Amino acid sequence: MSEPWQSHDNYVVIKALENGVTIIGLTRGKDTKFHHTEKLDKGEIMIAQFTEHTSAIKIRGKVELLTRHGKIRNDEQG
Repeated sequence: MSEPWQSHDNYVVIKALENGVTIIGLTRGKDTKFHHTEKLDKGEIMIAQFTEHTSAIKIRGKVELLTRHGKIRNDEQG
């Protein structure tokens, strides 16, 4: 059986809703570490994928996030 990260549908689309959004990729394995960082400005879009190296993505700033599970905005009041 393949690992979940080997699936081709583990993409996320991140749209910055403000300038200076930070996207941080975190590693798999015994010790979780930062392995990649990107900055986005308002309106910029990044497509990211979970891989054998990336187990999590941390986002700082207001974004709209599209996943296979739906759309999430972190600027909405609950």
